[in-house]
Amino acid sequence: MHEGLWEKLVALDSEVTARRVKCEYISASDDYKVVLLGRAYVVDPAKRRILSAAVGQEGQEANFLEQLCILAYLINACEVPFANKLVAAEQLEGGQFFFRGIHALPTDKLAEAFCENPPLLHRAADQLGGRRCEYGDASIELSVLPRFAVTFIVWRSDTEFAGRASILFDQSADRQLPLDAILAAANLAVEAVINTAAQGS
Repeated sequence: MHEGLWEKLVALDSEVTARRVKCEYISASDDYKVVLLGRAYVVDPAKRRILSAAVGQEGQEANFLEQLCILAYLINACEVPFANKLVAAEQLEGGQFFFRGIHALPTDKLAEAFCENPPLLHRAADQLGGRRCEYGDASIELSVLPRFAVTFIVWRSDTEFAGRASILFDQSADRQLPLDAILAAANLAVEAVINTAAQGS
């Protein structure tokens, strides 16, 4: 999987890459250790493998979207701070044309899971190491990768309006990941909060 991304990664200087993306470089094995949604993964460029290092999941291979996010991050992320300004996906460079149709963000899935009970979103974020925000009826910021975060906002359903949800990004997001990996990261983050909420219910 992702052969083109692997080729780009192996061409990079490992120590420089690790500093640039804020991850650990393991010189003895020439591996990277990257944290994705609070879970550690070991990236082995020589063997073209990404394996979980999380407790109880050691050696489990990362799935397609996890691999896409991690590889794209290692290749593209740059040393710029968060802008601390939230934007919609359509406001990212090229986003107005990309995030539509089959590439639409999973806001409906987020709304379905949390609009009837917004506090569930906060409880899920607490377990995932997220930060509660002050938007809507419930909102959180989740660190997906060291230089990339997502913000989820949900509004409760009532007698007049159906519940709705938004997925926002820091203005710097498209400097850290290409658009397809941003979409993958959003899907992984939504899946993580939904699964965490379901386990806690």
